[in-house]
Amino acid sequence: MNKMKAGIIGCGNISGIYFTNLKNSPWIEIVACADLIMENAKAKAEEFNIPNVYTVEEMLAQPDIEFIINLTIPASHANVDIAALEAGKHVYSEKPLAITLEEGRRVLNLADQRGLRVGCAPDTFLGSGVQTAKAAIESGMIGRPIAATAFMMGSGPEAWHPNPEFFYAAGGGPMMDMGPYYVSALVELLGPARRVSASTGIQIPDRTVGSGPLQGKPIHVQTPTHLAGTLDFENGAIGTMITSFDIFGGSNLPWIEIYGTQGTLSLGDPNFFNGEVKLKRHGSEAWEVLEPVFECGSNERGLGINDMIQSIHEHKDHRSSGRMAYHVLEIMQSFQQSSLEGRHIVLKSTYRYGSLPAPQQAESAE
Repeated sequence: MNKMKAGIIGCGNISGIYFTNLKNSPWIEIVACADLIMENAKAKAEEFNIPNVYTVEEMLAQPDIEFIINLTIPASHANVDIAALEAGKHVYSEKPLAITLEEGRRVLNLADQRGLRVGCAPDTFLGSGVQTAKAAIESGMIGRPIAATAFMMGSGPEAWHPNPEFFYAAGGGPMMDMGPYYVSALVELLGPARRVSASTGIQIPDRTVGSGPLQGKPIHVQTPTHLAGTLDFENGAIGTMITSFDIFGGSNLPWIEIYGTQGTLSLGDPNFFNGEVKLKRHGSEAWEVLEPVFECGSNERGLGINDMIQSIHEHKDHRSSGRMAYHVLEIMQSFQQSSLEGRHIVLKSTYRYGSLPAPQQAESAE
């Protein structure tokens, strides 16, 4: 089978791991890259032996490129996805799918109309960590799941990131930046959510760039940096979740725990693909480390792309899908909406992995 030819748009910090991991993919061949800053694209092309460097417009006009990997900043995700779909190409973007639900619906509806696929990071839930926990739940090790916790407690990326301002602009913040890893893992383990309630705030409104050429530049925060809330899942489980860039003294809270009628599962950082999964059974005082269901490295970014292209060839649904990413996006957006409006937000979307509907029969994002 011939590999599907693909181009990467966006040659920033995250792109290196995609170039590296997809180099030997059995499903995809990276033949081109593009960036608004042409020097960035040229540097990555030279580093990873990519034969073609294009502008974005030139890349989308190439008839042999069937697949676009969108690694731009969050505010550009939807526009680049839409441009790729309008050019007749499948597209996979970094998270989040979009920064508004309206943009996300436009992406999904256009893909349905064109008979094309949309994928979206994170694909970390495909790694051995979450999949080991999922196998434990499905085998009944903890009984019926009834609750979950998820905590991302940190001080923000401005100390180390060379250009951190977008983390504190609309579409940024800890929920939109790191929340996708946690929410996607919870949806994979517990199924779709049905409503959200939350309180959010900008607890530390002024930041300073801590490294790189912009070191010392002030950042005025424009999006919530501490979000705490609850998620009610369709299966009856209740989740408690906090994401924060305001925790400067660190935390001992777990990353993710799943609580069942017969035991508890404790997972590692969902930003990584592997990590220990520990089980504490009802009546036991000891935690036991579960054997991984398969071996996996810590950073396998690109798994979702390989699965997506294989699924296209096999005419089945893919796992890191735009439909899942849209449900995750609605959950994340509902944290701030709930806080602003002082009420539960009942979700309009849902998501379950299964057979991909034909384009003319595809359900709308809502």
